Amino acid sequence: MDRLASFGSDPFDKPPCRGCSSYLTEPYIKCAECGPTPFLLCLQCFTKGFEYKKHESNHKYEIMTSDFPVLDPGWTAQEEMQDVAYQMRSKSREESTDDPPRPTFDSVLSRDMAGYMPARADFMEEFDNYAEWDLKDIEFVDDDSDVLHSLKVAVVDIYHSRLKERQRRKKIIRDHGLINLRKFQMLERCYPKEVQELYEVMRRFARVVGPTEHDKFIEGHALEFELRREIRRLQDYRKAGIKSFCSAKVYDRVSHVREEERRKRSMLCDVLHFIQDGRACQQWLSKQAAIDSGITPVATTITLCQMVRLVPGAYLEYKQALLSECRRQGGLRLAQARSLIKIDVNKTRKIYDFLIKEGCINKA
Repeated sequence: MDRLASFGSDPFDKPPCRGCSSYLTEPYIKCAECGPTPFLLCLQCFTKGFEYKKHESNHKYEIMTSDFPVLDPGWTAQEEMQDVAYQMRSKSREESTDDPPRPTFDSVLSRDMAGYMPARADFMEEFDNYAEWDLKDIEFVDDDSDVLHSLKVAVVDIYHSRLKERQRRKKIIRDHGLINLRKFQMLERCYPKEVQELYEVMRRFARVVGPTEHDKFIEGHALEFELRREIRRLQDYRKAGIKSFCSAKVYDRVSHVREEERRKRSMLCDVLHFIQDGRACQQWLSKQAAIDSGITPVATTITLCQMVRLVPGAYLEYKQALLSECRRQGGLRLAQARSLIKIDVNKTRKIYDFLIKEGCINKA
């Protein structure tokens, strides 16, 4: 806390806020690290985390007021903070709705961000959160012995080292964008498996390099993996005697069909090896032949319902509506299907494509 001399009664005699340029009303905030010109903020700009040039939202600050009786034990710091909280409620509804959205306390997003407060660039629970407990009962007095004084100084030095470690960890988290860990993990999954394994190995070295250098290193290796994979593909084409990309497309398609046939034959051999009952083997072969020939629409319909997450009753209602409209108009377009079925457009497209493929409806 700090104490300033009172300004004049004229409101224009007060210094302006560096954030919104409005004239300050007590209490207001003074940055303890920016100088020599005082960097002053109103409570609204302070809660928004206003930053300007060298001033950052995580700087130390002082609450400035001219009516704070420091020497009066009847006025506690708790009462002062309650008064600050009351002053902060003076924001109008329009000003509140203009604020950028921030996660509320104990919300899902707040828990995903480990209690990070964006406006203050700080965490609700710090690393080594109870480091201050070792200092709460320490008091330097004149009649301390040399040993006791040295012991207290050593405790303070240990506390400073713990604070440095706390700041170092927070800086790594901010610089590398690790505040929302779930979002960071989702970005990692976009990479191929080789790059994900490289991410896992190199994560421990991120603390010794900057975020830009670390990202460049990962992106460079991701490009290397992609180039190696492309080179191997071109070498396979050359071994097969292919010299044009048009022939490569045909080769890929034929190779895919051949691989599917080989896989089916392998599965059949495995089944025939373990099945000793000839009757059961004949039933299995008949079932596989029916599936390959498309005679089992019930199975494919169940698969569609599982894919689009619809109960069979709802699917049958949607199907009947589309069939009726198709018979009435002699055809059906996707846009018409979407107007008939009021569900997600992606689910409507899958149902529409499935009915087209099954021959139940035809395109207009």
